[in-house]
Amino acid sequence: MIDAFAKNNLHGRLRRDRRALLWKLDGLSEYDARRPLTATGTNLLGLVKHVATVEARYFGEVFDRPSPEPLPRWQDSDGSDLWVTEDETRDQIIEFYRRTWEHSDATINELPLDTPGHVPWWPEPYSNTNLFAIMVHVLGESIRHAGHADILREGLDGRTGMRAENETQIDGEARAAHCAKIERAARSAAPIKA
Repeated sequence: MIDAFAKNNLHGRLRRDRRALLWKLDGLSEYDARRPLTATGTNLLGLVKHVATVEARYFGEVFDRPSPEPLPRWQDSDGSDLWVTEDETRDQIIEFYRRTWEHSDATINELPLDTPGHVPWWPEPYSNTNLFAIMVHVLGESIRHAGHADILREGLDGRTGMRAENETQIDGEARAAHCAKIERAARSAAPIKA
């Protein structure tokens, strides 16, 4: 009974965060979806590509159910899953992610939580694991990167939240006043030295 509850709960949260991550692309120009928004080059469409690759590996290779998507060998990982080339379209990346969901969901639906798996890129003694641990790990990765996407999107146009139906209209004056209040508190707590 607890296994079914745990599996359904983790899977439901993974589905929720997948949708939230894709929603962060809604309404953005090609440039804004792809451009580097941090010193390390983090960008919204690259986050989607990365999370799709992570899911494909963990719910595929780890359980000897290779993804039908072409993936470079994990040993050859060079960071190219973190950004999108000019030849890759937004639709291609989104469809890659959606096809990965289907493959991941099949793995999750077909295997019990205690199904053994092997993660060759994890050090011993951790490389031997099970579906439950992988679901927790991938959910953590998805949440982490959805959080990155939240901040990046907020920095682009102020939009926040997990779903369009929960989003409130942006009140620029109220936001500015709120940020000014926080700035005053920060300066008061730690005066800036000249």
